[in-house]
Amino acid sequence: MTIDYARARELMVEQQVRPWDVLDMGVLDVISRLPREAFVPEAHRALAYADLELPLGHGASMMKPVVEGRMLQALQLQPGDSVLEVGTGSGYISACLGALAREVVSLELVPELAAAARARLDATGLGTNVRIETADALCYQPGERRFDAVCVTAAVADAPERFLPWLRPGGRLFVVRGRAPVMEAVRLTRGEAVNAATTESLFETELAYLYGAEPVPQFLF
Repeated sequence: MTIDYARARELMVEQQVRPWDVLDMGVLDVISRLPREAFVPEAHRALAYADLELPLGHGASMMKPVVEGRMLQALQLQPGDSVLEVGTGSGYISACLGALAREVVSLELVPELAAAARARLDATGLGTNVRIETADALCYQPGERRFDAVCVTAAVADAPERFLPWLRPGGRLFVVRGRAPVMEAVRLTRGEAVNAATTESLFETELAYLYGAEPVPQFLF
């Protein structure tokens, strides 16, 4: 059976993403244009536009399209922005970020995922402004570089303070935090001071944890 991916993409936007309060026209345009199926492993390609998380291997997965849309909208990206993505995964969000911003640096802990994402970006002709680095985000040192937005594509037990200094004043951090199954997506906006930020709760969801950012086990006596 041949799948009409363009039609499936249109239905995903109109029946899933837009009804979940994704109203930013720039974000909707990018999601409507980019071939999500090209970033889904072959075994699950028929489900590229379903309201499901899809496995990528190595313990990673693609988020549901509705969560991707809300995340991209929350970052409030402008064409001149520089973005840091924590967790490249399939490379799909990297491509979306690249279409919305000037440049993207994407960190991926698993070398195999990083290589596969780079191959997908190159094969689709997308992400020419995306640089993928194989690195542990919890050990990453950007030097003096600062970003307009930081996008964390896996959950953390607590929003890591170490991410805030990577933002320019006014920069936005999107992250999902909490203890499963109760998690919330938040946007932190950095103030003038390095550790000053306002936090806005956006929506509830559940994601797998970023490696090393899991909750500390609690022992009951």
